[in-house]
Amino acid sequence: MRAGRSVLSPRETWSRLEDLAERRPLVAGQRVGRRPPRRPTVKRARRVAGLLGALLAGVAAVGTVGLGVGWLLTSTRFAVAHVEVRGQSRLSPEDITEASGIVPGANLFRLDASAVARRLEALPLIRRAEVIRAFPNRVTLVVEERRPFTLVHAGRLHWIDEQGVGVLRESRAVRAGAPVISGLSADELATVTQAPSDRVATGIALLRTLLRSGSPLLAQISEIDVSRREGPVLYTVEGVEVRLGREEWEPRLARLLGVLTQVASSGEPVISIDLRFRDQVVLKTAAH
Repeated sequence: MRAGRSVLSPRETWSRLEDLAERRPLVAGQRVGRRPPRRPTVKRARRVAGLLGALLAGVAAVGTVGLGVGWLLTSTRFAVAHVEVRGQSRLSPEDITEASGIVPGANLFRLDASAVARRLEALPLIRRAEVIRAFPNRVTLVVEERRPFTLVHAGRLHWIDEQGVGVLRESRAVRAGAPVISGLSADELATVTQAPSDRVATGIALLRTLLRSGSPLLAQISEIDVSRREGPVLYTVEGVEVRLGREEWEPRLARLLGVLTQVASSGEPVISIDLRFRDQVVLKTAAH
C-alpha cells in the first residue's frame, strides 16, 4: 500500500473493493438475500387436521340424526292407539273423534295439533278445542262446548251462545228465562260462526245490560226486536212497545221502570213508550 492511502474511507472513490479472503466452495454456492421456500408449520397442519375431523364428525352426526328422525316418523311405537275425549256433553266422543280427522295408527310426531283443533272448532257446538299428545301413542281431545245463552226467533226458535253463534234449534214450547231476541232471518243466524252480525251483537249487548242491572224490569220484558234502524225495541209481557234508541241504555231502562210503575198505577192503557229523547218520555195511549 502507498503511504497516503493507508486508511480506507467511504468518501474515497473506488470502483470495486477487492475480496482478499479465500472463498470456499460451500460459501460460494450460497445466494445472499433470497428467502428460503416456506413450508407448512406443525401448528397449521394440526389446525387443518382438526377442521377436517370436525367436518367428518358433523357429517356423521347429521347422518345419525337423519336416521333417528326417520325412525321416529315411521316406528309403530309412536302410532296412535287411543284417542280420549273430554269436556263434551251434547256431542258424542265418537263424533268428536271422527271430526278431528285422527285415524288409528297415525304417527304421533306427524300429528298437526293446530289443524286438528281448527277442525274441531269448526263444529257449531264446539267453542274451543285443545289437542294433547301423550307419548308414546295416546291423544287427548279437550273441548269446550257452546252453552245456550238465550233464545232467538229467526223463523223458528234457536238457542244461541254469548257470542251469538247458534247452538241448537228448539222445537218444543219452552218458557224462556230472559227476553227472546227477534228481528233476525234464518240466513243471518246461519252465517254467524265466529263473530255475530251487528244486529245479533246489539240484542246480546242489551240483554247483558238487563241481566247486569238485576232490575225487576227483566221479568217484564218478553222480546227484544233488533230489526229497526233507529235501535232495539222492547216489548213488555202486556204488549207495550218501548223504543230505547241506540245508546244510553242504562239510564233509559231505569227511567222505563218508573214509567211502567206509573202506567200500572194509573190504569190507563198504553200502547207505546218512546225513551229516545233526552229528559222526555213520549207515551201513546189507546185513546190516541
